[in-house]
Amino acid sequence: MSVSARAQHVVATAGHVDHGKSALVRALTGMEPDRYAEERRRGMTIDLGFVWTTLDLPGRTSNDAQCVDVAFVDVPGHERFVSTMLAGVGPVPAVLFVVAADEGWMPQSTEHLQALDALGVQHAVVAVTRSDLADPARTVASVQQRLAPTTLAGSTIVPVSAVTGLGMDRLRAALGGLLARLPTPDRSADVRMWVDRSFSVTGAGTVVTGTLPDGLLAVGAELDLHAPGGSQRVVVKGLQSLRESREQVSGIARVAVNLRGVPHDDVRRGDALVTPGTVTRAELVDVRMHRAARLTATERPEQAESPALPAQCLVHLGSAQVSGAVRPLGDDIVRLRLARPLPLRRGDRLLLRDPGRHLVLGSAVVLDPRPAALHRRGDAGRRAAGFAAAPDRVDVADELQRRGVVTAAALRALGCAAEAVDTVEALRCAGGWLVDIELAERLRARLREAVAQHASARPLEPGLPAEQARQLLALPDVRVVHALVGPELLAREGRIGLAQAASDGLPEAVRRAVDAVRADLTEHPFVAPDATRLGELGLDRRSLAAAVRAGLLDRVAADVYLLPGWSERAARLLAAVGEPFTVSQARSVLGTTRRVAVPLLERLDADHVTARLPDDRRVVRPDADRH
Repeated sequence: MSVSARAQHVVATAGHVDHGKSALVRALTGMEPDRYAEERRRGMTIDLGFVWTTLDLPGRTSNDAQCVDVAFVDVPGHERFVSTMLAGVGPVPAVLFVVAADEGWMPQSTEHLQALDALGVQHAVVAVTRSDLADPARTVASVQQRLAPTTLAGSTIVPVSAVTGLGMDRLRAALGGLLARLPTPDRSADVRMWVDRSFSVTGAGTVVTGTLPDGLLAVGAELDLHAPGGSQRVVVKGLQSLRESREQVSGIARVAVNLRGVPHDDVRRGDALVTPGTVTRAELVDVRMHRAARLTATERPEQAESPALPAQCLVHLGSAQVSGAVRPLGDDIVRLRLARPLPLRRGDRLLLRDPGRHLVLGSAVVLDPRPAALHRRGDAGRRAAGFAAAPDRVDVADELQRRGVVTAAALRALGCAAEAVDTVEALRCAGGWLVDIELAERLRARLREAVAQHASARPLEPGLPAEQARQLLALPDVRVVHALVGPELLAREGRIGLAQAASDGLPEAVRRAVDAVRADLTEHPFVAPDATRLGELGLDRRSLAAAVRAGLLDRVAADVYLLPGWSERAARLLAAVGEPFTVSQARSVLGTTRRVAVPLLERLDADHVTARLPDDRRVVRPDADRH
């Protein structure tokens, strides 16, 4: 494996058909961007082309220059191939925009500029090609005017000729200056590489290519391949970048990825390789619309005003294109129903087009790739109002506050960085659940109130069942309920009770009745009160169960209650017999009735205190606890 020591940048071309994009990158790189014979025969790019060269990049802190690799993604300019153009431009941060001096600004120049503006592309150099055939001054002025209201305003404009070499050195210098100003990609970011080609290599298997915007790809890494039919885990078998085999590649870079365990026919343009657990496969998504920049009425009167949103549009992200149904929710908030799921994150910028009118409608920033259903009247308006102050970019604290209760995995799938999820202020619960701090306090107060009301209404029960509390608080998991239990509450055996009642918890009348039973048993330890006596005292099964939970009585069997510690006392008395004993002998030694003696002995058998012999007599086991 060889690893290039040079940094890499990726630049996409853009501009009207036949304005010389391919000729220009051919002159810059010495490589042929048109891969197909038909393209070379027709003199028109119909698919994405990839070529590269090296440029001197001015030092950011000195006058020294450094050599960098620059890969060019050459895109078609014909209106029939706008989708292909967007597949090439979508993942790329910088653009070489091309306008011919002899033809000037053309319709596809406008559509490409609108697309770049909607995508938020801010880094570009404009090459006015064929400047050997016409005076470029008028075209330069026109380009400046067109760029002024867009994100490409102020871009360097260089008149060039790929035939004579006019301006090529200046263009190289302008590209070097552009690349020096690009933000440094985040090597630690999650991977999401959109596939633009898939093919099979003899002896290697499936290979896919794409532009890696940031993050790190490494041989042996596991990724999720997201395709229309679902997602599957794949392994990176090998990597190449600019025909160099690599052990790892970090963004930004053009990358060829050899995948293990997937046929190349199962991977197509628009699929994505993603760090597992960092995207949401979404068919329904709420977005904020940013309408396309208005054009001058003299150029295209039908676009003098921002175009109305159609019921159906094309949605572009990365190299993916999918149709979407549009449902306005209010103001600039829209719900899109996609024809197939896309691997989305909060803050993704989608491009919306109306192909019938050849219009770029604008961009749509993903606010929620997991939106709630809208059932009741007014839900749409409330949903839109809730997003009024929401930022376009993902913010883990904002997401947690808006969702209230969510898993860490769900926040990661929304696009929140792992470090941000790990450090956000939250109540952390078992199962990876996070609760917004302010919401947690409100939920604790409601839980205390619910437990107190339950204790008042059902004083003999040990507490509010945790599952019932979950339903009352509309929480997604009972483990969140347990995390809300504070010092005033006590969780025990699946119930939540008041801590102040834990030592007793019995109503006064019940406590007096239980004390009477305990007094009887203190005098006659194995004469369990019968139903008549219990009825006289007003003790029903619920009261007796509460007394058992409080540790005041022990239930030996149905309707047989004795004082705690009865087992050890019985074992001592029975062991003193000195030989195997019958039920009758046990009844006599314990001073009780057969009603009590039979279940008592069965309980001692079950607890391995006594052993039952073949002749139905019993002995006390030598290892029985009699202390």
